[in-house]
Amino acid sequence: MSSTAAYGSSILGYPRIGPRRELKRALESYWHGTSTKEELVAVARDLQEETWSELAATGLTQVPGNTFSYYDHVLDNALLFGAVPERFTALESQLDPLDFYFTMARGRPDFPPLELVRFFGTNYHYRQPELDENTEFSLRSETVMDEFERAKARGIELRPVVLGPVSLLLLSKVGPTSKRHGFSTLDLLDKLLPEYERLFEQLAKAGATCVQLDEPSFTEDRTPEELGALAKAYETLSHAPLRPRILVTGPYGHLGEALAILAATKVEALGLDLVSHRLSADELAKIPGMKRKRIYAGVVDGRNVWRVDRYNTLTYLNTLKDVVPDLVVSTSTSLLHVPYDVLSEYDIPGDVADRLAFAKQKVGEVVSLAKALTEGPSDKWRKRPTSVHFKLKHAVRARVNAIKPGDRIRVPYEERRVAQQERLNLPLVPATTLGSFPQTDAIRQARYELGEGRLEWDEYYKRIQAEIESTIRLQEDIGLDVFVHGEHERNDMVQYFAELLEGYAFTHNGWVQAYGSRCTRPPILYGDVSRPKPMTVEWISYAQSLTDKPVKGMLTGPVTMIARSFVRQDQPLYETADQLALVIRDEIADLEAAGIAIIQVDEPAIRELLPLRENGREAYLEWAVDAFRLATGGAKPETQIHTHLTYTSRASVVDAIERLDADVTAIVATRSITWVLGAIKERALTHGVGPGVYESRSARIPDIDELDELLTEASESVSLERLWANPDGGLKTRHYWQLEPSLRNMVAAARRLRRRSEKEEFED
Repeated sequence: MSSTAAYGSSILGYPRIGPRRELKRALESYWHGTSTKEELVAVARDLQEETWSELAATGLTQVPGNTFSYYDHVLDNALLFGAVPERFTALESQLDPLDFYFTMARGRPDFPPLELVRFFGTNYHYRQPELDENTEFSLRSETVMDEFERAKARGIELRPVVLGPVSLLLLSKVGPTSKRHGFSTLDLLDKLLPEYERLFEQLAKAGATCVQLDEPSFTEDRTPEELGALAKAYETLSHAPLRPRILVTGPYGHLGEALAILAATKVEALGLDLVSHRLSADELAKIPGMKRKRIYAGVVDGRNVWRVDRYNTLTYLNTLKDVVPDLVVSTSTSLLHVPYDVLSEYDIPGDVADRLAFAKQKVGEVVSLAKALTEGPSDKWRKRPTSVHFKLKHAVRARVNAIKPGDRIRVPYEERRVAQQERLNLPLVPATTLGSFPQTDAIRQARYELGEGRLEWDEYYKRIQAEIESTIRLQEDIGLDVFVHGEHERNDMVQYFAELLEGYAFTHNGWVQAYGSRCTRPPILYGDVSRPKPMTVEWISYAQSLTDKPVKGMLTGPVTMIARSFVRQDQPLYETADQLALVIRDEIADLEAAGIAIIQVDEPAIRELLPLRENGREAYLEWAVDAFRLATGGAKPETQIHTHLTYTSRASVVDAIERLDADVTAIVATRSITWVLGAIKERALTHGVGPGVYESRSARIPDIDELDELLTEASESVSLERLWANPDGGLKTRHYWQLEPSLRNMVAAARRLRRRSEKEEFED
């Protein structure tokens, strides 16, 4: 590139739910039967076209395409290449294509959906494709090509975004229909690559000059076999007879060994996440072939909401352009993970708002950086901006500095177990849930009206109390052994607590897609955290007053509060985690004083922040475990502490479960219960365990025999004295017609196992 040529600007993707959640509303209306497919498609097309036009108008030199999805882009990519699991093939000819797609994503009573899996440490979830040795691929490119042609008719050339072939296979699982011992999804690579070549040919003939292939799986540690598959794939695809230029991206981390492999191929461009891992110009220069590539420098953070440091970032880009002269300024990831527009917010304190950049602002930052790189910075760039420091709270920092090792330690578990059983007198295999019950339309409306000032607090309070009482009575009727209050007063498990703490800011329209139509508004943690007053005691105490059965106090753990917020970057995460842990510790003490015997401190996000590569995991788990133990370390021996974790195939996290020292750990393990229980048994987890025995996010109702089988299998790895029966998550998104029979069947299965044990003990 000559010194007078312009440097390019682009992004890797954009939000798709709509600035006012238009797609969410259209989806749910269609699913509930109150609108037509044509109306849903019309909303989707409008969102697509508004996005292209808006991005083109910003001055981006390249606009990404194929970033829209009705539910999940990983599922879209599997279906783009015809990867339909065998268990769904019978439905394909019976249903409209869109309804078939939603059945795979959402399931129905006779067809469980594809598994829901978190996406590379983000708060986004994808539906995991299922493949077996008989999977045949066939390109179904109508949607991609239609979008490209519609944009072209508007004078906009899109750069279609497709999941790379190796990541598509690695993100998939071996389906239940596989019969070949040792089958790996990578065994299908040779079948898949010709379909990518067919797609390339169609795009090239339509006039596409570039296609983006995302390979996020290579920001994790990979085996030589997997790295070899990457080399083979791009050696093959780069020699396709008719194709656009190929951009291969590595969002969510450092490509590591994969970077040199890709640089050695004939692909024209590479996209690097230079926020998660900032490579120096010298490091890039040492990689053979890198100077000949167009580099998409991902210097604008696609996962957090803070403005880029323009001066430092421009200085960094200027060092890169001397090594890789063909440079495009870009985002580190898709902007799917941040809200649309900070200018739509009106309640964020000014000193916080001035530091924020949502998707629209981040596009502006990309364009501005590219312009400054080309033309040189304007006068306002030449003066390095001073850092903004929020007022620190001396009392919070003094308390953190005074933490002692003993503050993170409770008396030994076996002593606690005896004291807790004496207090609680629970049966074998107690049945419980993990906190939330369905949020009815009436309760959501009441919360909305309260926020808008159209409902008095006293009336809102009465309505929540009535809902809590209804939930308690239902649990009594079902026969659960440990109750919850239902969390009817809560919108989101993180947002609810954040709104009661100091140090957080909140949005009105800062919605981010979690999966399908499910959206959250992550709070913004910008300052030192403190608790002005107790947060849950009043609601839990009321629920406990209605029954003799124990009612769990429900809290969100410090790591999950961090993982599901947009977090300050001016101090290490472990310092922020300890501030949150002290807040939770105080809430536990207040719940104990109110007579609450069981307190659940949820940490489903401990896995989410786990570094994608082995390097750094142990240090992370050390401070994450320390924060949880600080939060719970002051609990009395007779208080039973529960937690809730998502499963992982990483043994280090299984070990961390033991180190957390919770009395009972509920684990999301429905689909992978065999592996999880095996790992628990192998690694000698000694505390109470509740391996979720039915999938709370599915509409399917499990029968008693199925649940009995799962609990029986669990009892082979966990002694009955330590085994609990519970769903694998909260029940907020379920309907009561799904929840009631599922819980009744779970209780019946737990009682079956209990009776068999008592019979065997009697016979012995």
